[in-house]
Amino acid sequence: MVQAYDDLGHRVDLPGPPRRVVSLVPSLTEALAVTCPDLLVGATDWCTRPADLSVTRVRGTKNPDRRAIEALDPDLVVANKEENRELDVRRLREAGVPVWVTDIGSVPEGLDSLERLLGLLGEGAPGWLLTARSLWSVPLPSPRARVAVPIWRDPWMVVGGGTFTDDVVRRLGLANVFSDTGRYPTVDLASIDREDVDLVLLPDEPYAFSADDGPEAFRNTRTVLVSGRLLTWYGPSLVDAHRELTDLSLGHPPIAG
Repeated sequence: MVQAYDDLGHRVDLPGPPRRVVSLVPSLTEALAVTCPDLLVGATDWCTRPADLSVTRVRGTKNPDRRAIEALDPDLVVANKEENRELDVRRLREAGVPVWVTDIGSVPEGLDSLERLLGLLGEGAPGWLLTARSLWSVPLPSPRARVAVPIWRDPWMVVGGGTFTDDVVRRLGLANVFSDTGRYPTVDLASIDREDVDLVLLPDEPYAFSADDGPEAFRNTRTVLVSGRLLTWYGPSLVDAHRELTDLSLGHPPIAG
C-alpha cells in the first residue's frame, strides 16, 4: 500500500505505484509524457504538448468528462487547484478514483511538487527537472525592466502577485507592476499602457493574444508576443522558459529600489 499526501494535504491511498494515469493539467501532461509516457492514458483537449501525444481525450480542464475518465480505469488522476474545479475533484473521489492535486505558487514549489508526484509514480528526478533546478536556483537578479502581463481583454485582466507567473518574471529580472495587487485583477487599459511600463508581455493563453489582437491597443508601451506555456506551465517548459525569456530582461538599467 502506498500512502502519500498531495499539495493540499489530502491523503491519497494507492495499492502500489500507479500504472494508469489521467492528467487534467497541460503542464502535468507534458511532464508525464516526457518522463513516463507509458503511464499516461488520458488527458484534456487542452493538453497540446508533446505535439505527438496520443492518449484518450477527456474534454476540458474546467468540464472534464468524468464518465470517460472512469472508463479509463485510472490508478490516479492528477489535477491542479487553480486549473481544475474542486467539484470535479470531489466527484471523482466519490466515485472511487484517487486524485492528486497540485498547488503551485512559485518556481521552486513547482519543481518540488513535480518531484514528489514523479516519486509517487516510482520515477526518479528526470534530467529536465535537474536542469530546471540548476537554471532557476540562482540569486534573484536586480529588476531591469518593469512589465505587465495581461491574460484577458474586454475586460482587461493581468497577472498579479502571489502567482506562479509573477514569480517566473521576477526570477527573470522583470518587475511586475501589478505584483502588489490580487492574483488576477481586472484593470483598465490605461493602467497597463503607461509610460513607466517598459514592456507588456502578451501570452497566447488563456486569451489568445496575437499580432492582430492585442498589440494594436497599446500606444505608450512596447509589447511582445510570448508563448503562454513559457509563463504559466511548470515542468519541462521551465527549461525552455529560462532560455527563451531571459533576453527579455536584458538591455535595461537596474530599477532603483
